[in-house]
Amino acid sequence: MRVRRTALIVAALAAMLALRAAGALAQPSFEAVRAAHRPSDVPLLDRHGQPLQRVRLDERVRRGDWVPLAEVSPALRHALVLGEDRRFWQHGGVDWRALAAGAWAAAFDERARGGSTLTMQLAALLDPALARPRGGRDLADKWAQLRAAQRLEARWSKSQVLEAYLNAVPLRGELVGLRAAALQLFGKQPSGLDDTESAILAALVRAPNAAPAVVERRACELLVLQQRDCAALGITIAQAFARAPGPLLTASAAHDEALAPHLARLVAAAMAPASPAALPSTLDAQVQRRAIAALRRQLAELRGRGVEDGAVVVLDNASGELLAWVGSSGRGSSAPAVDAVLARRQPGSTLKPFVYGLALERRLVTPASWLDDSPLALATDASSGSLYRPRNYDDGFRGPVRVREALASSLNVPAVRVAVMLGPDAVFDGLVRAGLKPERHAGWHGHALALGSADTTLLDLANAYRALANGGRWTAPRWTATAAMPDWARAEPRTLLPPAVAWQLAHMLSDPAARAATFGLDSPLVTRGFAAVKTGTSKDLRDNWCIGFTDRYTVGVWVGNAGGQPMHGVSGTEGAAPVWRELVAALHEGRPSRMPAPPVGLVAAGGEWFIAGTEPRGPLPAVAAGSAFGIVSPREGAVIVLDPGIPMAAQRLVFEGEAGRWMLDGRELGRGARISWLPRPGRHVVEHHSAAGVQRVRFEVRAAPPPRRAS
Repeated sequence: MRVRRTALIVAALAAMLALRAAGALAQPSFEAVRAAHRPSDVPLLDRHGQPLQRVRLDERVRRGDWVPLAEVSPALRHALVLGEDRRFWQHGGVDWRALAAGAWAAAFDERARGGSTLTMQLAALLDPALARPRGGRDLADKWAQLRAAQRLEARWSKSQVLEAYLNAVPLRGELVGLRAAALQLFGKQPSGLDDTESAILAALVRAPNAAPAVVERRACELLVLQQRDCAALGITIAQAFARAPGPLLTASAAHDEALAPHLARLVAAAMAPASPAALPSTLDAQVQRRAIAALRRQLAELRGRGVEDGAVVVLDNASGELLAWVGSSGRGSSAPAVDAVLARRQPGSTLKPFVYGLALERRLVTPASWLDDSPLALATDASSGSLYRPRNYDDGFRGPVRVREALASSLNVPAVRVAVMLGPDAVFDGLVRAGLKPERHAGWHGHALALGSADTTLLDLANAYRALANGGRWTAPRWTATAAMPDWARAEPRTLLPPAVAWQLAHMLSDPAARAATFGLDSPLVTRGFAAVKTGTSKDLRDNWCIGFTDRYTVGVWVGNAGGQPMHGVSGTEGAAPVWRELVAALHEGRPSRMPAPPVGLVAAGGEWFIAGTEPRGPLPAVAAGSAFGIVSPREGAVIVLDPGIPMAAQRLVFEGEAGRWMLDGRELGRGARISWLPRPGRHVVEHHSAAGVQRVRFEVRAAPPPRRAS
């Protein structure tokens, strides 16, 4: 009976081997296997190759970086060989003694002994064709595995076999390889595993998903063979299996901090489905750390004032590369996963430079033009009769004020007056050109558009300011390899504003004296060198911004709450500005920023800079306090209905205001402080031209309704 069974086994092996021999795959080299290894979590690298953050690419398994055998704990190497392949260092890939014992036991229906060596297991891990079928291996499968193991050992050293095995073996659940298991289960690198932890991992090789009691029994057997105590096994296993999944860190503890989780996810998504060994970025680890530290310090200062979150970006002006991308404050935030760099929020007064830039470009105003900072009521809907009444941050009014002071001191009423001159469509189109991506349409926002009613992102807003730093030339920002940039971030370069206008805005925004009326002479907006900066606060103090640029960098800071809750009395200089100033100072350590030279096309006159052709011919015009200023009547959006019972000659409309030149619908009406006009139905635009600038008002004249017929 024994001879007959043996003959049948040999015959079956020979027959099936002949069928499988032609399909045997060539054995890969150790170097090829190591090079093909891809961790499930890969590092995001800064511009110098320094790891910033680990991000998961493979959702099927958790696999760590390749572990060299020299970095594996001797306790684990010993436990693994003891538990799986005691003659590993002696056999040539196949332990014939163990196989014979297993075959003998199977022949007599005894309990089968494991005869699979580490090399045979590795061969099955490397070649899917050799993987164990669900119903178990037949003799031909086993023979193919034996031959593959022998070929491996003919080309590989024993150390290479063991090293590759440790990096490929499934250990529990989704964990594959020693690095992932050691980090996930014990929170340490493979070099630090002790005897107890090594015995647990060796036990998991045999049954990766076994119940804790089974793993404990198997691990205890290994410890007893090494004359070690099993007392701590139960507690260690319970703690290991209860650990929540976390990021798989690199071998160096210095790189364990998560510095850029939001950008890492963005880059990983852009590069999918590729599986790179690392994700490149333009970030600078040192700048990123400083930005995080500055933001967290400021939020700690604001504790108790209803502020939890913040975000920071730092861009290189010349290249558009992101040097820092802090999407959340992390600790203390109620929503740390929300990327506030890309969240759309109301930018408040940070949009004013673009409104003034359009007016400067169209020569409606100059930096020396006078604007009226007095109560203003604008019609929003002729049918409803509702009025828009903008107010300044301090609820006060300053009367006549120059454009320079109005912009630098962030006065709301003058900004709205300038926007009225331009018209909502022009303002909306200008914000689109600036890359701010305002939603809805100009009519929906109305006059509030100039004060930041259209949502935008911190990244888009900072990049629009970078365009001002670059002489009005807008280019898309970049934070990784160009090929991996998402489509929405690949817009073509364009001209936002002429260089002369961009320089005028920078000059006004960097003027401490011009902003003193609102911010004082000593505020977080004051820096050692040149810096053009603007703050912004949205309605109900929900968002707080500080955006500005030096000659080399643009820094944008947002402070608020991810959930949109209002802050408690936090202004721009109290919230975001301190972070902005700290970063500007750090970026320019040893090299103060310098004001760029004025471009061609600018003329200096009376201590001010003008686009050639707009400079005054004499001294700068002055406005006496209390005098008529600009257009007093009619008001913006006024609707005048003609009365059929009054002769038309008696219904002449009078334009009143400052003495100057009056234009109606592009045609001159006359000069002086009062001009009368015989109205005609329709929508009209009246312009007032003076040495202080140009003001426009839109109004409508409606025909008299037809008389009712007698019944």
